[in-house]
Amino acid sequence: MNRRVWTAMSLAAMTALVGVGACSDPKDKAPAPTAPVPAPAPLAAAAPAEAEINPRLLRRFQPIADTQASTNPSTVAKVDLGRRLFYDVRLSKDADLSCNSCHDLPSYGVDHQKTSRGHKNQTGERNAPTVYNAAGFFAQFWDGRAPTVEEQAKGPILNPAEMAMTDAKQVVAFLKSVPEYQAAFREAFPDVADSVTFDNTSKAIGAFERGLLTPGRWDTFLRGDKSALTAAEREGLKTFLNVGCMVCHTGPYLGGSMFERVGAVEPWPNQNDRGRAKVTGAEEDAMMFKVPTLRNIAKTAPYFHDGSVESLPDAVRMMGKHQLGLELSDAEVSSIVAWLESLTGELPSAYIAKPVPYGAKGGAQ
Repeated sequence: MNRRVWTAMSLAAMTALVGVGACSDPKDKAPAPTAPVPAPAPLAAAAPAEAEINPRLLRRFQPIADTQASTNPSTVAKVDLGRRLFYDVRLSKDADLSCNSCHDLPSYGVDHQKTSRGHKNQTGERNAPTVYNAAGFFAQFWDGRAPTVEEQAKGPILNPAEMAMTDAKQVVAFLKSVPEYQAAFREAFPDVADSVTFDNTSKAIGAFERGLLTPGRWDTFLRGDKSALTAAEREGLKTFLNVGCMVCHTGPYLGGSMFERVGAVEPWPNQNDRGRAKVTGAEEDAMMFKVPTLRNIAKTAPYFHDGSVESLPDAVRMMGKHQLGLELSDAEVSSIVAWLESLTGELPSAYIAKPVPYGAKGGAQ
């Protein structure tokens, strides 16, 4: 794949300092000796004015939207139901795992494990990515095998290595055994006679996930308030742009909008997971993965599809080497990391508050 890497070149202006000597009267044949003229004191270097960030490059990004377009209309009843389902461990075979187990909402939607542990302590094949802002991505899962969060929600529930429910019938049987769930499904899906279905379960979870947005200072900056980022963070953004990272990490989520081959320039160290090729069977899709979002990246370690890197600076170095063919300096890495840390958004604490499960002692909230 031919990749055009964007670089920005700067021009330095050189200033010559000219010393002015004492002049003598040309009519004087023997001018009186004069005291030596002292050398001019060195001029203090003026602080360089901060270079402007190219506004054309900034147009590659957009503030996060308040709502996300969907064929799954959101209602208060549907979102409330989805929240309960997201936290309910009884959607797993041993009643010990929920969606939140791997996508811990108070921890920025991740479990901070290299790969998550599922049914009977089985280890997953890939790192669990954050669920925050994911509804806006062009596809779900690292390999893009699900088009929406609604479709994605079905996968872990029935995956034998994750929540391990036998089939959709088992899920529906549990939900129909809880009177409060029956009532909640009727309220969330009032236009159908049999509202408690597996499809409606995933639609409710998806409706809840579409509200998992984390706006922050970065969005304020993009809307025109340049003081929202510090000088060091703005310098880090310029470094990020100059070395070419924005070719893939672009759009409102700084990722989540395309597939890219991990190891585009230099082969990735771990070749065991062939990425999207496992879905399509096409060799040209080998090592192709969905580009992850950079929003909240400072809070979502470990990194990459294999969870192989714990340190954000190390992750930046690897991206420079394997994706761009660059050996980034320590100064460049530190600068980029400073900007990446500014992408941490605000968690919607009230929205993600864990409800009391239906049927629990003391009743449901």
